[in-house]
Amino acid sequence: IADRRDGIGVCGWILVSVSFLLVLITFPISIWACIKVVREYERAVVFRLGHILSKRAKGPGLILILPCTDTFIKVDLRTVTCNIPPQEILTKDAVSTQVDGVVYYRIHSAVSAVANVTNVHSATFLLAQTTLRNVLGTQTLAQLLAGREKIAHSIQAILDSATEQWGIKVARVEIKDVRIPVAMQRVMAAEAEAAREARAKVVAAEGEMNASKALKEASMVLAESPAGLQLRYLQTLTTVAAENNSTIVFPLPINLLDGFGQKNRG
Repeated sequence: IADRRDGIGVCGWILVSVSFLLVLITFPISIWACIKVVREYERAVVFRLGHILSKRAKGPGLILILPCTDTFIKVDLRTVTCNIPPQEILTKDAVSTQVDGVVYYRIHSAVSAVANVTNVHSATFLLAQTTLRNVLGTQTLAQLLAGREKIAHSIQAILDSATEQWGIKVARVEIKDVRIPVAMQRVMAAEAEAAREARAKVVAAEGEMNASKALKEASMVLAESPAGLQLRYLQTLTTVAAENNSTIVFPLPINLLDGFGQKNRG
């Protein structure tokens, strides 16, 4: 509220004096019309002949008003929850979505909330809807899904700066839900499935490559020690015999068969 040097004038003071005298004449009956109770979470903005009585709101507790010249408006200072209904939003990458949210705010200046705006709650609600649509319209679908917290902080900063002159302090903004069309959900699911299959194939190929390198190194070690190869044969037999099998395969070295073949020719 801008500072004003002009008061209520001479006529105003005369009316205030007459009202005060009427209160004194009808005392103590008039005391019930002069005393008002303001709760702890409320503040009262008192008007005297249309002018705000002081730059600060009164309360909590008992306040005294003149019944003929004074009027007052109570303002609730508790935090208000403002539910933003689902908004049809076209994202930056031309995807139609429905986004809803919630805004938590409170009145920190009762005088500004009463004198600077007609209906502070309705104005804050409409501004929150418009800001939500404007901010989300500049984001892609991926940014909207991955950066909800960052977008919420951006909306909170814009609302807080816009409602400061209304005596409003925006405490928190949350984006509750993002609804995507069913066709787009199917496309995104197919894309995610294809990406997972591609990663699985890459992992399997890397595993095969590592296994082949290990087998190559093992074959080089066994080639240097024939006895080690025989021990590997016996270990394989032990593994096969551990199961309930009726058939046991015994590997026979190829060089022994070559020896028998030469004797038969001789």
